[in-house]
Amino acid sequence: MRSTGEVMGLSDHFGTAYAKSQAGSGGPLPTSGNFFVSIADRDKRHAIWPIKRLVDLGFRVLATRGTASVLRRNGIEAQEVLKLSEMGEGETRPSIVEMIRSGEIDLIFNTPEGGSSSGESTREDGYLIRTAAVLADIPLITTVPGLGAATQGIESLQKGEIEVRSLQDWAAR
Repeated sequence: MRSTGEVMGLSDHFGTAYAKSQAGSGGPLPTSGNFFVSIADRDKRHAIWPIKRLVDLGFRVLATRGTASVLRRNGIEAQEVLKLSEMGEGETRPSIVEMIRSGEIDLIFNTPEGGSSSGESTREDGYLIRTAAVLADIPLITTVPGLGAATQGIESLQKGEIEVRSLQDWAAR
């Protein structure tokens, strides 16, 4: 509801309502696939539970170096991927931006942050990741509460809990 319109999903369960709202806004949530994660330091400990839940639901986690390290310390298997700023001459692995553009990523969780003290362009990398996601029409989550909502929505979709009822049926309740 931020800028271009409003979408509403109705259900007795939050996850189902959230999944419906995302489908109605043109960006349905995936129920499986590759889940890319790059998290600002301030959000890392709060994001562990929903990421673990998505792994339990069958998602494969790909993450930037710092995020992958934190995830591994918390028992989450994560394949490390390169940010665009980490691409060196002769590097054969694709950057995360290239992976997004080529359709290898199904869901993205990227919380914005400022530049890092090591000189890497963290802010610019985040911008490029989020821009690539929007252009590739891949669901993009930028807050920990949003990740929690998406996790509940994905779980509802996997369980087949999406039903359609008319507004009249809802009003009669």
